[in-house]
Amino acid sequence: MHRHRPSLGTLLHHVHVSGPLSRAVLAERMGVNRSTILALTAELVAAGLVGEEHPAGTTGAGRPSLVVRPAPGIHVLAFDVAVDRLTAARVGLGGAVLDRRSAARARSGADLDSVVGTLAALGRELVDAAPPGAVCVGIGASYCGMIRPGDGMVRYGPEIGWVDQAFGAELAKALDIGHPVAVGNEAHLGALAEFERGAGRGVPDLVYLHGDVGVGGGILVGGKLLGGDGGYGCEVGHMLVNPVDGRPCLCGSRGCLEAETGEYALLAAAGRTPGPTGAAAVRAVVRDARAGDPIAAAAVAEVGDWLGIGVANLINLFNPGAVIFGGMLRDLFPAAAPHVAARIDRHAMPVSRERARLRVSALAGDATLLGAADLGFAALLADPLAFGLPVV
Repeated sequence: MHRHRPSLGTLLHHVHVSGPLSRAVLAERMGVNRSTILALTAELVAAGLVGEEHPAGTTGAGRPSLVVRPAPGIHVLAFDVAVDRLTAARVGLGGAVLDRRSAARARSGADLDSVVGTLAALGRELVDAAPPGAVCVGIGASYCGMIRPGDGMVRYGPEIGWVDQAFGAELAKALDIGHPVAVGNEAHLGALAEFERGAGRGVPDLVYLHGDVGVGGGILVGGKLLGGDGGYGCEVGHMLVNPVDGRPCLCGSRGCLEAETGEYALLAAAGRTPGPTGAAAVRAVVRDARAGDPIAAAAVAEVGDWLGIGVANLINLFNPGAVIFGGMLRDLFPAAAPHVAARIDRHAMPVSRERARLRVSALAGDATLLGAADLGFAALLADPLAFGLPVV
């Protein structure tokens, strides 16, 4: 391997996550001298991965440190499979969503062929719409289920009934653009994305809770994802919180965190079933609760109470610096915050909770999508010179 390749990947990662940075800032972050930064940026410029420019507003006087920016045109395809929504995007080096497509997904059981067909069609639209000279360097996908590391196999997706579905391989075959599809669990990827560029920046020990129909979790310890023995760790939605008279959960148990705090629990408590489902229905309950509807307010309080018990357990177990609420929970948490906080105060040990901050996702609906994009960029960031890209 080229002796500079690890450092090249580190420099490119900084620019990818933080955007344009001066040579001086890069040298400080990487702990190297400016001559090394000069050599590294020269190689990345020659590879077509970054460009350099004078800082905005500078004049000819002095020698201001040049700014290193991601090269335009370098991108990945990113896919996000939620219970009732399919999203595809072209995401540029640097993390900007350049183009996107979406489609509804019916809650209709095992639907691998339909999901793959729809995503492949959306992906081809994105490829056809990309500007001349654009270069795709990878493909990443987020899926709302338990993913086997390495091959994109969905081992279990309780909300839709997927068991051992070869999602990654089938999507790669349908797209047929020369890249494998790297697949990750949505909450795991959301946790990593919030740490890299969202509400968890600078917080290496955090818990991310993602509400879709159920509740998923991603836990970082020292900036690294807690994956577990087989890669299926952090299934916090199936943490038991109500063993006595808990609601039935789609996993087969009762009283799981997601059974007590997920979409179905909120809508049922608010008397909204049968009726509309999805993010809009959840927002309607929260809106009505804030407007003084007593039934909606009681539903938010009940769900917030159970959510607080779950969060208190997580704080006692992991002593996180932040607990971040994403997906549907991003809409719910602000209204339920007093109830969550009361349970934390009652059940979490003071020394464990004193530094924990409760935050909503800063990436909003794009946390899992950007996490998927970073899966697609992983090979490029690991070895930037391996791609032989044309100069952009």
